Amino acid sequence: MAPKDKGIPKGGVQREEGDYTCTFTYSAQGGTNEQWQMNIGVSEDNLLFSCSVWRPQGKSYLFFTQFKAEVKGAKIEYAMAYSQAAVGGQSDIPLKQEEFEITETTVSHREGKFRFELSKLMIVAKTPRDEL
Repeated sequence: MAPKDKGIPKGGVQREEGDYTCTFTYSAQGGTNEQWQMNIGVSEDNLLFSCSVWRPQGKSYLFFTQFKAEVKGAKIEYAMAYSQAAVGGQSDIPLKQEEFEITETTVSHREGKFRFELSKLMIVAKTPRDEL
């Protein structure tokens, strides 16, 4: 018997900045050749690491069955996922809190609650601070 997700595009992207890594993985249905972007950065004082994945055109037409963003080298302080990204004067539309879960190092869909729409994901993580 063929796996249920046969034919579903799976993918991911990973970026590194110094000691910090952000990885975004997903499974989705649809083949719209959408353009997505991923940015990462470290604050000037080296205390915060940020990772953002989004569709600059706003709404994604992919049917996401799952997603996960993972940071390495830092612990998540804040994260938010959006069903639609701001474009043309419109605001970001956040997912309901029950649709995704946040741990110290990951943000991922919540099985059975996630409504298959994702257009933007933002993470701010705290870097380990060396105490003198």
